[in-house]
Amino acid sequence: MEPNRPDLADFLRVSRERLTPRDVGLAEGPRRRTPGLRREEVAILASMSADYYMRLEQARGPRPSTEVLAALAGALRLTEDERDHLYLLAGHRPPEGARAGEYLRPGLRYLLDRLDGVPVQVVSDLGDLLAQNDLALALFGCVCAVAEEDRNIVLRWFTDPAVRGHFEAAEHEEQARQLVADLRAATTRRGNDAASRALVARLRAASPEFAALWDRHEVAVRRSHPYRLVHPDLGRIDLDCEVLATPAADQRLRIFTPPPGGTTVLDDLRTLGPQHRHETTRRP
Repeated sequence: MEPNRPDLADFLRVSRERLTPRDVGLAEGPRRRTPGLRREEVAILASMSADYYMRLEQARGPRPSTEVLAALAGALRLTEDERDHLYLLAGHRPPEGARAGEYLRPGLRYLLDRLDGVPVQVVSDLGDLLAQNDLALALFGCVCAVAEEDRNIVLRWFTDPAVRGHFEAAEHEEQARQLVADLRAATTRRGNDAASRALVARLRAASPEFAALWDRHEVAVRRSHPYRLVHPDLGRIDLDCEVLATPAADQRLRIFTPPPGGTTVLDDLRTLGPQHRHETTRRP
């Protein structure tokens, strides 16, 4: 991604001019002829030369590194959104936001409770099932009945034959590839942290198929895709899955909707109710 030097220069100037020395803990000093901080003051706060900073505001010079951008974001007291904007203007990917882990914010829980007309799940970027509504429970079975460390849709796919039994055999290979490619993207975004390393190691040890797919190094984030399940009571079900990112980078909202003309399947799922359970195989 190429930097947008003119907009970067303008954003730096505007951000500098809206600050006062008092905002950043500097003395006011003699009378100022221009609003905001001086370029030299921003350079001092960001631990860089005044000449280098001046060239950035003049839309010339080399593209700033992510270390320089982090220093500028702190010096200019940028919000998280403004920091991300700064990174993008400079041609860099913004840093990952704070992770929520297994915590569901009240607003997300409220949304999950209100979206009761379609199956909805909240999953982590590594595939851990964090929450689901009643229709999702009727659709997929009680995944939460297994041990907490096994509530991972990737792990269940590669270690529990009953899970694959709910999909057409002709689609197993493509489903497996998509799961592994999405997990590969997630582990890289996380910087191969302890949680992702542990999950990958467990999967490699448990499934030669996963190990072979992992070694192919395919990467693809799952944002929307069709779901064709074989339900034990309702037979084949066709749904579309939309994956929505939440403000926390490590959580996703999965919403399952029927294709045009297929709304009767939702009525059938409501009839089954949340008490419905699929046959599942517990794995150690």
